[in-house]
Amino acid sequence: MPTSRGKKLLFNSSMYAILIIASLLVLIPVLWMLSTALKPAQEVMVTPPQWIPEHISFEAFSRIWKDYPFGTYFMNSTYIVLVSTGVSLVFSALAGYGASRFNFRGKGSFLTFLLITQMFPSIMLLIPFYKVLQKLGLIDSHLGLIVVYISFSIPFCTWMMLGFFQGIPKELDEAAKIDGCGKIRTFVQIILPLSLPGLAATAIYSLIVGWNEYMFAFILTTSDNMKTLPVGIGQLNGFYKIVWNDLMAASIVSSLPLIILFLFLQKYFISSLTAGAVKQ
Repeated sequence: MPTSRGKKLLFNSSMYAILIIASLLVLIPVLWMLSTALKPAQEVMVTPPQWIPEHISFEAFSRIWKDYPFGTYFMNSTYIVLVSTGVSLVFSALAGYGASRFNFRGKGSFLTFLLITQMFPSIMLLIPFYKVLQKLGLIDSHLGLIVVYISFSIPFCTWMMLGFFQGIPKELDEAAKIDGCGKIRTFVQIILPLSLPGLAATAIYSLIVGWNEYMFAFILTTSDNMKTLPVGIGQLNGFYKIVWNDLMAASIVSSLPLIILFLFLQKYFISSLTAGAVKQ
């Protein structure tokens, strides 16, 4: 009969095995993408496929910047996503704070409406968005995509910020009021610094949504100087052949900003940030 120590060891071993398998399922496609990007053209389609290139080449990484308007796509995505994320953070933080601290008529309906907007498939909104942006003259423009991405992000970001603000004790607001702080000053100087993990998580969500969005960017932009990275990478597919190493190199470069950003922001994902902050 197995002892409690043996059961614990078996359980831990099973958990580690599951984690290793899950990690491999995630990492194998990424490693294959990196392997393909580092192969010269003559090694890409060899049979049987080789994991490790015989001759490591960085030509694909150089070629995507020289032979394609990859730099334009990259700058377009960076500009559109940063602006839309910044605006979404401002409005979702204000809305989340207001909903967490104040009671007003229709508050429940307002929050429910925000949640319901996330239940519709985005394809249903494509034609309405196109018609509205066409009337406003915003088709094939960065501003049009920014408006679309903001409308996607704000509802869910508001709910995310609401959850974080509800975790901050209301006694902090009351203490700040006693010290003579107004509502805006309390929000900016006291509540926002304590909600940095929430802001970081919300920013990452908004950035991922905008950075990886393909369908609206493909339909709402037509000229090369307005297209974003997902659309540009999709157009690396030729009519008669696919340059796989160029495609994989472009995919790797496009994923690096989000990886680097997450590495910098992960320190904010800590618990009990407000522990001890309430005045006694």
